[in-house]
Amino acid sequence: MFSEKKDRKTMEPSASQNRINEGTKFTGDIVSDGFFRIDGIVEGTISKPSKVVLGKSGIIKGKLTCENADIEGRFEGNLDVSGTLTLKSTAHIEGEVVVGKLAVEPGATFNASCSMHGSKKSNPSADKDKPSPYDRQQRLKKASSEQAN
Repeated sequence: MFSEKKDRKTMEPSASQNRINEGTKFTGDIVSDGFFRIDGIVEGTISKPSKVVLGKSGIIKGKLTCENADIEGRFEGNLDVSGTLTLKSTAHIEGEVVVGKLAVEPGATFNASCSMHGSKKSNPSADKDKPSPYDRQQRLKKASSEQAN
């Protein structure tokens, strides 16, 4: 009696979970607040999921905006993850990536421009008068060449 209830719970996804299975191709835009697992192919825009897991057989071509993402499959396009992006060893990423935190396992392919948001930048006006390390190197080279002449 208890095993029947347990089996039903594991077989049925909860209301907050969404799944696109292997062998399924979806073209269009998805807006959801729930968790997503993608093992099929999605071409389009996925917005607002709390977490996205892209399985080994999963492919996303388009734009993904989410809180956290674990990627094992292939992603092509614009990826905006406000929290942590985890790239597993089988992941293949191409495009533009904006993340809060990035974790990459050895073996992952990451051919993307990447920027991290959330890090505090220094005040540019306060740093204006500070010479950069490059400027110091230039001054040293110039001084040594003037001494040689």
